[in-house]
Parts: sequence; C-alpha cells; structure tokens
Amino acid sequence: MSLFNNLFGRKKPEPVPVPTKPFTPAVLPPKKNLPGDPSKDPNMIKVFDAYGREMFITKEVWRTQVLPGTLKSNWNNAEQLAGVVIGSMNDGFFTDVLAAAEQLCRIDPIPARGACAFGIVLLKLNRLDESEKVFRSFIEKHGEEGSILTNLAKVYSARKDDQKAEEILWHALEVDPNQDNGLGWYWIIQKERNGEEAGLDALRRIAALPGSWRAKLWLARTALQSKQSEQAFAYYRECLADVGTPVPTDMLMQMSGDLGNAGHLPEILQLVEPHFDAKTHGLPVGNNLIKAHLDLGQMDAARRILDQLYALNRMDWKLNLSYWDTELAKARVASAPVDQKTPMQMAMLTIEGPVWLKPTSPAAELFPARTPNTLTVAFLGCSTEVATNSKRIERQMADAPGRMSRALPLFLAEQVEFGSQARVQTLIPWITNDGGGFVLSGVPWQDDDAANYARQGEIKSDYVVTIHLKPNADPWIAEIRLVRTIDAKCLGTLSGSFPFARPEEGIPALAQQLLALLREDAEVEPVSNPPLYQVPGAPHFAYYLLRLEQLLAVRCGSMDGVPAGFLSGEREIIDGNLQQCLNLPQNVPARLLLAQTLLAMKRARPDILPEFKDKLVLLQKEKPLPEPAQGVVQRMFNEVLA
Repeated sequence: MSLFNNLFGRKKPEPVPVPTKPFTPAVLPPKKNLPGDPSKDPNMIKVFDAYGREMFITKEVWRTQVLPGTLKSNWNNAEQLAGVVIGSMNDGFFTDVLAAAEQLCRIDPIPARGACAFGIVLLKLNRLDESEKVFRSFIEKHGEEGSILTNLAKVYSARKDDQKAEEILWHALEVDPNQDNGLGWYWIIQKERNGEEAGLDALRRIAALPGSWRAKLWLARTALQSKQSEQAFAYYRECLADVGTPVPTDMLMQMSGDLGNAGHLPEILQLVEPHFDAKTHGLPVGNNLIKAHLDLGQMDAARRILDQLYALNRMDWKLNLSYWDTELAKARVASAPVDQKTPMQMAMLTIEGPVWLKPTSPAAELFPARTPNTLTVAFLGCSTEVATNSKRIERQMADAPGRMSRALPLFLAEQVEFGSQARVQTLIPWITNDGGGFVLSGVPWQDDDAANYARQGEIKSDYVVTIHLKPNADPWIAEIRLVRTIDAKCLGTLSGSFPFARPEEGIPALAQQLLALLREDAEVEPVSNPPLYQVPGAPHFAYYLLRLEQLLAVRCGSMDGVPAGFLSGEREIIDGNLQQCLNLPQNVPARLLLAQTLLAMKRARPDILPEFKDKLVLLQKEKPLPEPAQGVVQRMFNEVLA
C-alpha cells in the first residue's frame, strides 16, 4: 500500500454512533507485557503512564481490574464517564457498563449522548423493548434527534422489521442528514438492493436535504474517481459553505484524504488548510496537511503544522509525529546538495570535560576538580570506514556509524576524565560553510594532523587519542592510536571489537585498555572513579551512548549561526533522556545528561520545553536523587523552565 493510501485514507465509521467529545483514557500503572508484539494482539489495550510511556494490558485485565474502579471514580463526572462507557462499548464490554450507561443517561448534560449510550447497550444485550423505551422517552422529552432515531431504527432492524427500520432511518436523515453511521447504513441498503447507481441516487437525495453536507463529500469522492475534478471542487465548496466554525474534523479529513489520493495536493492547501485548527482537528487532518506540504517541497509549512500538533502533548500521537520529524529531516538533506566546486571549510570544535559536565555547570561541584597544570588528553573521532570509493563530499542524515564515531570519543573522554588524573577535551570537526554540520571522514586521521589540531585551541593537549571505526561487518572494530602532540609520535595502538547491538560487550573493556595504555606510555596516573559516576550496563549502555551523541548535536545546534534545520527529532531527544532517567532513577550522569540537554535545547528550541514541564516536576518528585545531586539537578531544571 502506498504512503498516500496510508495517510490519505478513508475514515471508517465509528462502531457506536453516539455524539461525543474527544476523551483521553485514564492514566494507568505499568503492566507486564505479553511475549511478542502486543500492539498486534487484538486482546491487548494500549495505555500510557504520566511520563508518556506506552504499555499494554489485556482486555480481560482492563475489564476486571481497571474498568470497575475507573467507572466508580468517574460516576458523577459525565464527560469522563461518557468516555469510559463509550470506549468500553467499542471494546465489547456491554454487560460491564450497563449500570454506568444508565447513570450517564441520567446525568449527561448532552442528553442525546447519554440516551444513545444506554439505549445501545440495551440493544446489544438484546433487551430490545427497554432500548426502544429509552429512545422514545428521549424523543418525548427533548424532541427528535438524528442519532436517537438512527438507533431506534436499529431496534426495529434487530426485530427483523426492515420496512419500519428503513422508514425511521430515512426520517433520521431528514432530521440530521450528516450522521456518518446513518448515512452509510442507508447508502449500503440502497446499493445492495439495486446497485451502484441506486446508491448514488440515495446520496443525491440526502444531499438535497436542508443542511446536508456529508453526502456531498461522498459524491465528491465519486467525482474524483471519475476524473470530474471541477465537480468535486464544487461539492467541497458547498460543504464548507454549509457548515459553521469550527469545520467538522471528519469533513476536513475525508476532503484532504480524497484530494490526496487523487493527486490534488495544491487543492488540499487551498480548500482545507484555511479551516485547520490543530487543537480541534488534530492528527487526522494534520497528517494529510503535513504530507501535502512535504510532497510539494514546502518544508517550513510542514514543520509549522508538526509543531502545532506536538504542542498538544498527545502521547498517542508520538510515533506518528516522530515519523514526520524524520521525513522532514530527510527532505531538508535531499534539498541541499553539496556544492562540489566550493572548498569545504572546517573548524575544530572543543568539548572540555565530559559532554554533560561543562566546567561552568552547577554539576561541576559534584565531581573532583582538575588543576590547570594537569596533563590534557584530547580525543578525535568522526572517522569511519565506508563501503564506497567515492571521494565526493556528501550531505547525509546521521546514521549509526556516524553517531558511534562521535559517541565513542565522548565516552572514552569521560572514562579518562574520571579514571585518571588527566583533563580531557573532545575535538569535533565541524563544517563552517554551507549551513554547518559534522564532518565524517572516510579515512583515519593522520598523526601529524591530529597532533596539530590538539594543540590549536585555548587548552593545548599533551596527547591526542584518535578513534577510527570499521563498521562494515559485525562485530564492529574500533582502532585507537595514542599520539604525543609535541612531535606527533604514535606511542601505542589498540584495537577492540564490539557487537553493534551490544556495545557493552566491548567498549567498556576498550576504555580500560586505553587507561592502561595512558599509564604505561603517557605517565597518566589512574584514580578510582568518583562514587557518583556510574556507567549504565546492559541493556541501557547503547542508549547512554546515543544520548551522549545527541547532547553533542544539541550543543552544536545551539551555536550562533547554525540554521534551525540542523537538529531533528528534538522532542524524541528530550523524551529519550527522560525515559533513560526513569530506567535508571538513581543514576546521576543520566539525570545530568537530561538537564544539560534541556539547557542546550533552551538555546536551540526554547518553544518546546514547556511541553515537558509536568514530566520534569514529576520525575524530581517521584524519583529523587540523593543529595546534593538532587538539589544541583533541580537548580538546572529551574534554569531550564525559568
């Protein structure tokens, strides 16, 4: 199935035709997942905790352990009770919500919603007379309403009285011709009875009713399929003229979906986007608008809509929005080819100390200080063996070898910082022209060049460690050279391997070998790691490396002159760090990684930080670090949120 068919898809009718408002399910405690992929199991229900973590529980656990308490706690809250009842009906739990549906019918300030819910539950339990009584009582008290009449028609259909059912159904459409469920039911009856043209005639009859717009949407779809685009556009303009503000979400979703499937992307932006409101129409419409802008090369407009959707903080949208983040980043790279005629200009950025422990950070007080005259060791990576002989300079998205080529020097640097008496700095080759970006060399650094770079900055390094990756076969290989900078002499080499998926099985050992090499050939004295420096083990080590590299990217992205499009997946970066803290609640480096990432992000993308405020507050409250680390991190968070 093509991407357009996935995104510009048709809307399925709601299983329960009840007028309702959006409902966010209650937050639940973590539950143990079943083996395999629980998202593919129809017996599993997806839930989210307060930090946005996705979990799954069985429907039976939901029905027996969660649903009763949820109904009880929302017994007198009509809005929440309606959401729980309707969601449970869609899961087939009719018996379980019978009493709650009756309660909703009594207290709902939207009487049609409560009556529909109660009547449908009775209908599904085959208590047809009681169901009919609920619907007719509503009509006597409040007058005729389309969804009530449609469900009354279903009562007669259940009794096999099809003539009466169809008579009531048509009258329901006369009262409200825009019921998705009722319209679809009537159309199917006519189509199955007399063929496609009879179905179209039924839509035309409904379209002629006062205030009707949904049938025109379906007629527009038929026109598009018949290549009668002007007729379809006319139907759409009529639809928009027939509704108020805000325009119904399903109208804009079907309109944009059908136009997209027919290849009319500019018309999506002309007809749909002026009526789009992110809070009202959300992901169902936003998805289609983002895709239309992206396919038309309008990346800034696509990003604007994506940011509006992100700001709503919907946990259930996270994967969709992250997908668009990646697609936008790919499009930006593809749209900016490198000028091969203009020489690349490179500078060497310097990260002093561990990437998450800036010397000016409040966190520096948690770790032993270094004296200015201490030996300094520089680390230079950003080189990896590539499977091509091309000598062209290419712009590309960050990939696994590129990330590891930056993460490994950062990790080795912090290992030497805390495991020896030396000071460290990491050298990052950076393109200064053509929008900026990381340099990834396809060949190892020459000893002379590495020594020269290591002595150019404010802090002159005594030694430089170069790291070259060979990632073309698993396990990956890291080749290390220890070079004395004063004469560019190589004092020793190391080679270590590690499985790509399990870097903890090789990289920590390689760090210990490097410390031994520094002791033997550079007279760098080892020391015991400070108590607060704890490196995550399996299965968290690989993610720790990733977060190191991401912090480097955010720090670079916050530099003056770096274009806004340099960073991508900013929210995933913050969320990933937050999840790491939840997985390692007493790990101080993990918490400092999060705090430093947030501080750097405050310069790069300050607009997204408020989305994480509640989660940060909850993290500090529920997962406090021992003092003084807790207070230091809190000061950093306060600066982030100021």
